[in-house]
Amino acid sequence: VQLQASGGGLVQAGGSLRLSCAASGITFFSRAIIGWYRQAPGKQREFVTDISPGRITNYAESVKGRFSASRDNAKKTVSLQMNSLKPEDTAVYYCNVRLYRDTYWGQGTQVTVSS
Repeated sequence: VQLQASGGGLVQAGGSLRLSCAASGITFFSRAIIGWYRQAPGKQREFVTDISPGRITNYAESVKGRFSASRDNAKKTVSLQMNSLKPEDTAVYYCNVRLYRDTYWGQGTQVTVSS
């Protein structure tokens, strides 16, 4: 299984970015829970959001109302729309796939929010 994250970049506070994660080598993508995590410099990786096979989403309190996750099972992709970005959102963002007992991670994409 390979996960390719993209869409990161540099944005000013208050701006928006849309991250995407494309999965390959996975047969039952539609049955997987897809998540986004992030890791800021000097900090542990933290949960951002996940979306279930039934498209139920969970969000960290810090991003509720600003971030929105979606998935396209036909394309085996998941997106993360990030609005009203804050400097504290600066981190490397990783997509994550959990399928049955297995967990897979993408390589991460850098998001930098300037004040």
